[in-house]
Amino acid sequence: MTSFLSTIALPIALFAVTAVLLLGLFNMMRGGSPNTSQRLMRLRVLLQFVAIVIAMLAIWAMGK
Repeated sequence: MTSFLSTIALPIALFAVTAVLLLGLFNMMRGGSPNTSQRLMRLRVLLQFVAIVIAMLAIWAMGK
């Protein structure tokens, strides 16, 4: 389980956070819809929470 969390799940979560952050930045730079920017910001915060939970689970599993 530790291997899955640290080598597969965490990089996927971090990539998702980065992708949503970049999408939000591109939307803001080109003057896109504020509603889209707000939705992307909320999604980014949710994905950051998921990434932190996965990281904490991986650390917890390593200690067992």
